[in-house]
Amino acid sequence: MTRGHRPGAPGAPPLEFTSFYEAHFHRLAVQLYAYLGDHAEAQDLTQEAFCRVLERWDRISTYDDPSAWVRRVAWNLATSRLRRVRTAVRHLARQREEHVPGPGPDRVALTAALAALPANHRRAVVLHHLAQLSVAEIADTLGAPEGTVRSWLSRGRAALASHLTDRQEAHGA
Repeated sequence: MTRGHRPGAPGAPPLEFTSFYEAHFHRLAVQLYAYLGDHAEAQDLTQEAFCRVLERWDRISTYDDPSAWVRRVAWNLATSRLRRVRTAVRHLARQREEHVPGPGPDRVALTAALAALPANHRRAVVLHHLAQLSVAEIADTLGAPEGTVRSWLSRGRAALASHLTDRQEAHGA
């Protein structure tokens, strides 16, 4: 039964459904737990089966054995869940692991130099040189005048050049 619902309250399940749920939920959840090996998943699937019963309670309550219907639905849900998990595991097993070499020293140096720039300069340099946007496009994107973007580009390039030149000199290149 959904939390917060009292039998007989407006929107609450019928009393006979509540009794049916209380009588069968635990036993069915234990069966699914033994089948799936996952307690939370077993409870979720059992709850889903009972929700489906509740939607059709007017009809299912007339069956000779409504618990057989809910049991069948719960077991079908559990079997479907196991199939999906197996399919996912097989798919993952077929995926090749790709080993990608780490960034080279030049890329590390460029990334460090870019990180040292003020944010506006860095954005302008990246958008112009990597995204290949024009000064007008950058100005529109950043909501800044074109003259300001040209200034950021000029200052950013100068700072990058200085940073990268200092690095080369420090490493004897």
